[in-house]
Amino acid sequence: MGEKYFPLDRAALEKIARQYPTPFYIYDEKAIIENVRRIKVAFSIFPSYMNHFAVKALPNPYILKLLAAEGFGADCSSYPELLLAEMAGMNGEKIMFTSNETPASEYIAACRMGAVINLDDFSHIEFLEKTAGLTQLISLRYNPGPLKEGNAIIGKPEEAKYGFTREQIINGYSLLREKGVKRFALHTMVASNELSVPYHIETARMLFELASEVNKKTGIRFEFINLGGGMGIPYRLDEIAIDYRVLADGIQKAYNEILIPAGLAPVNIHTEWGRVVTGPYGWLVTCAIHKKEIYRNYIALDACMADLMRPALYGAYHHITIPGKETASLTEIYDIVGSLCENNDKFAVQRSLPKIDVASENMTASRETEDFTADFVVIHDAGAHGRAMGFNYNGKLRCGELLLRKDGSVAQIRRPETTDDYFATLDITGLPNFN
Repeated sequence: MGEKYFPLDRAALEKIARQYPTPFYIYDEKAIIENVRRIKVAFSIFPSYMNHFAVKALPNPYILKLLAAEGFGADCSSYPELLLAEMAGMNGEKIMFTSNETPASEYIAACRMGAVINLDDFSHIEFLEKTAGLTQLISLRYNPGPLKEGNAIIGKPEEAKYGFTREQIINGYSLLREKGVKRFALHTMVASNELSVPYHIETARMLFELASEVNKKTGIRFEFINLGGGMGIPYRLDEIAIDYRVLADGIQKAYNEILIPAGLAPVNIHTEWGRVVTGPYGWLVTCAIHKKEIYRNYIALDACMADLMRPALYGAYHHITIPGKETASLTEIYDIVGSLCENNDKFAVQRSLPKIDVASENMTASRETEDFTADFVVIHDAGAHGRAMGFNYNGKLRCGELLLRKDGSVAQIRRPETTDDYFATLDITGLPNFN
């Protein structure tokens, strides 16, 4: 069984919480950078490698700037994500614009920025041409249908709304060439949070074989092949993280067996990983504020599923630890819950944990003293698809984000929402007076 890493002890959390009250997300700058460099070293065996970080995973320009400084680009699917990438210094073809059912205004913006346009449907070729104009480098997204298994999060490819069929993609490249497009790329995305190395290698092999087939039928050569995202992380203690070197070696073997004999090398390799880049290095830090004992024992937090919805949406597992009680016996069984008016507002169900102490009645006052009476509750592996998926149902205000800097200092990189934020989009000037 593995262990979960958290860079702060209880004393450090108490100090942080006095300045930035819980709940909050905190990300480890040093760990993220070290992880990025491991990825780059493993994939340096290819002629060129680029990861377009999936902005949807952690849409914060502070994080994106860290990644841009390491040479990463961005995978964007909306105009605000394009702006975030640009804000972080990810420009031009470092941006891959992969969206579906895309409005004309967003294609126009992506083209204006010089992003790589990754089309999701055959009809979008004409749509792009009429609205923004065809760019010189275009990618098409392949959906293998029943030829490739998906997984629980993303579903079966044949049931997915994304991408071109095999016949459509060959016809699509032919049409693009007829219309004067000179540079081409190929893309797929068939899984999410997948920990199987063979699965990802077979995805690469599938794309390499398709690239060879397209070349034989159209004469087109690809500038790069984007293997997509979907790289998993070990949320559970008994799961094993993907070895980047093993994965890169397996993909290189398929590259050598398929692309080189077909005369298509060199081809650059791209990915659009998000979760594996930042996921293990971000945590939702909360405080236990209530205990409820009825048919089950509940610990209620000052966070709710509006802050982290993955457990409710997917039934996803997130490991939980109690700072200061890391070695304590797991004597209790709790449901760890939030305050939303939904019964699936649960971070953990029937989880074995140490005895958790909740806040005393003077919790607000105690924040200004040395007396933190409640336990902190740390929810692990929340550095991707955590704060990004937040929402405001029940009028809940989303928490802020902190960055643990390499020098040990802490910076706030997104403040918590306020009631003013919640009401900011309402036009109440014409609100009737019923008095």
